[in-house]
Amino acid sequence: MQSLMLMAPWMQQFADAASCSKSFMGLKTWFAYFPASWFGGGGYGACDINKNFQLLPTNGQSGLLLIGLAIADDLLRIAALVAVGYVIYGGIQYETSNGDPNATKTAQQTIINALIGLVLAILAASIVGFVGDQLGK
Repeated sequence: MQSLMLMAPWMQQFADAASCSKSFMGLKTWFAYFPASWFGGGGYGACDINKNFQLLPTNGQSGLLLIGLAIADDLLRIAALVAVGYVIYGGIQYETSNGDPNATKTAQQTIINALIGLVLAILAASIVGFVGDQLGK
């Protein structure tokens, strides 16, 4: 997309965070929820943040809030990955319990708690993503 914008400068008006973002393992960038009006017009191309960017809340948009939402989204995604790790850990505990009732119960409780945490993290990340998308318009 970047090379296409260099060939057609008129397309720079259509740049937004999605076309500029580079992700690492599915995590969002700090500017992922910025509106398209905050991009372009810089000296280096359409992915520069321009003078419309506002860190503090004015005119209903706050860059600080949008940055915070992107960070919260990333932390919730990491929490979901940790919960998956605990499900795997609980499964290993269950397999190595050798029929001991206390160890089996502990392993089952670990799996149940991890699944509850996973569901909560997924729901929270979905809500944060929805709010970020709505505020970034």
